[in-house]
Amino acid sequence: MSNQKNSTAQSGLVMTRSALAQEIARWTEKEHCLKTAIPGLVLVKYEAPTEPMSSMYDPCLCLVAQGAKRVMLGDEEYVYDANHFLITSVGLPVVSNVVEASKDAPLLGLALQIDLRLAAQLMVDSNLPTPRTPQCGRGIAVSEVSAPLLSAFQRLLDLLDQPEDIPILAPLLHKEILYRLLVGDQGPRLRQIASAGSHGNQIVRAVDWLKENYAQQLKIEGLAKQIGMSTSTFHHHFRAMTAMSPLQFQKWLRLHEARRLMLTESQDATSAALQVGYESPSQFSREYRRQFGAPPLRDIRKLQEMAS
Repeated sequence: MSNQKNSTAQSGLVMTRSALAQEIARWTEKEHCLKTAIPGLVLVKYEAPTEPMSSMYDPCLCLVAQGAKRVMLGDEEYVYDANHFLITSVGLPVVSNVVEASKDAPLLGLALQIDLRLAAQLMVDSNLPTPRTPQCGRGIAVSEVSAPLLSAFQRLLDLLDQPEDIPILAPLLHKEILYRLLVGDQGPRLRQIASAGSHGNQIVRAVDWLKENYAQQLKIEGLAKQIGMSTSTFHHHFRAMTAMSPLQFQKWLRLHEARRLMLTESQDATSAALQVGYESPSQFSREYRRQFGAPPLRDIRKLQEMAS
């Protein structure tokens, strides 16, 4: 009886995943990345593996109904596929690429931004306990996809055909998805981040400050005091969650914003360097080359050629 029940559940999971893949394929028929009418929901399709690209992953849940993708945080590798989803509970600079996709079987996936304030409220409403340990783990993880989670996403995508229902029903489904996460394998991680006063929540506040003030001179002692930590504790928990130091995190933000300024706003390297907080153009050029593998001018030309 137990084997029959498991077989039925597995069959239902496969059917839901197949339906989800068909919906994503339909909506991404004309473009490989679609920002939908549902707030925070993006659909993607790739018909071939991609080169590694660096980007900032905000708190989000990423899953694929078909194919596979790899995300690197420092030297750590996280691969998610049709059976696993990836969750980030804090803004993280990562390198990612599609590893399994083809013309006949493209990668079909989605990403949904996670509202940590809504998660905190849901914890209160549901009487979910705060994790006992205040320690920070990595702000990223891969976990097995469940049938209820897939079902909630399928119903969320169904709303795209009923746009008049999105303002009312999409927030309810977002809450259901958050609830499934909070009571699942990644629940303790998410509850730790969302709980006010926890070390995870303090590091989230520090990350948010760095993202908004990357061009300012970073004073570690001041930022640690601002979020209510000692300097040594701040360093320890920041690295535990992000796999880098606060200064390395700030440098990543500065270099990527400078790259964007040069690529999309046609700024020269010196102007971009000064705007993101560098005082020395030569230091900027050295660090840019270490990050992207080529000096600014050559790198931007390559990106422009790729785009054209």
